Amino acid sequence: MSADQHSEFAARERHFRPSPVRSVWDVPKGPDTVSLAGGNPDLSLLPLADIGEIASRLIAERGEEVLQYGAGAGILPLREELAKLMRKTGIEADPGDILVTAGSQLGLELVTAMYCDPGDVILAESPTYVGAIGTFVGLEAEVRHVACDEDGLIPEALSEAIAAARAEGRRVRFLYTIPTFSNPSGRTLSAERRPVVAEICRDAGVAVVEDDPYGLIRYEGEPISAIRAGDPDVIYLGSLSKIFSPGIRIGWVLAPKHVRERLQLLSEATVIHASMLSQYLAVEYLRSDWERDLDRAIEQYRARAEALLAALPGALPPGSTWTVPQGGYFVWVTLPEGYSADKLFEPAVSEGLIFVPGSGFTADGSGGRSLRLSFSLESPERIREGVARLGRAARAQGAARG
Repeated sequence: MSADQHSEFAARERHFRPSPVRSVWDVPKGPDTVSLAGGNPDLSLLPLADIGEIASRLIAERGEEVLQYGAGAGILPLREELAKLMRKTGIEADPGDILVTAGSQLGLELVTAMYCDPGDVILAESPTYVGAIGTFVGLEAEVRHVACDEDGLIPEALSEAIAAARAEGRRVRFLYTIPTFSNPSGRTLSAERRPVVAEICRDAGVAVVEDDPYGLIRYEGEPISAIRAGDPDVIYLGSLSKIFSPGIRIGWVLAPKHVRERLQLLSEATVIHASMLSQYLAVEYLRSDWERDLDRAIEQYRARAEALLAALPGALPPGSTWTVPQGGYFVWVTLPEGYSADKLFEPAVSEGLIFVPGSGFTADGSGGRSLRLSFSLESPERIREGVARLGRAARAQGAARG
């Protein structure tokens, strides 16, 4: 877009940028294409006929209610069900402190809009969720990354990042973290580090925004309580997108009452409220045997993760590394020095494989040797074939280098 074209819009318009994950959806796909790109739940594992009957019954029997306007905070029955759900993460929540949102992405935008003025600093793991980067940058905040290791965010690096920003006279508004099965890395912040991270931020007067869309999708290891479980000041973002349906666009924010009330005003000014039909459908689903459905899905995700991890050693160039998640949808691969995941993308597409290059998961575009592989949608057989195609593309890049 030219400067003249930009001039008709607000200055912040130029800060919004296309998502590299959403852009991948526009790549032409043949019937044999293997996609290890999108972090989508496998909806074929849901009892779709039963859900269809619920939706039909809601409209037929309660249409004047479920198709009408509703309360800005979300319907109370749903907030009560969400409070029950969060107990599985160690959180005891008052339904009155929950704001239902049209997807957790909206919750993230509301929190950012409420806390950040242009130029304020937001800290985030390296790498982090690309949709969060888009929101933060679009609302004119500066994203600074905090280093991670196999146990997640490094507390010392967090303290250093806060101190460095303040030494420059900058205002650090909050830490954004996906501590459990992070998107895109699949890493989990260890139980030992969670209270340390919360304490560092509390002592520094920096809010913590905990994003937890994957926390219940665990297939290895012991459950770890959410950061919010040990600190009632943490702002917690939840979502039904990964454990039920992304299409119904139901998320929520759990926050201290005075924060939740302000967020509700922003939400009402933005979308009025989340879809009433979606909210009632979510209530009915959460009152069903949804955990059985989730357990069945987790078994499939476990098998797919195992297939991916078993295939990587024989396919990737020597010196490649990757994360080993205990849940969620993602494996983060880093290629050896001299390789470029961005340049690998087109050859991989030619081989019939789609993935997401890692540079989009950092605000500064670093991570060029890394890529995100999602195993949530493809069968183990197709995952193995996809990794083989990735290996062929990588070997071709290696041959071109040397």
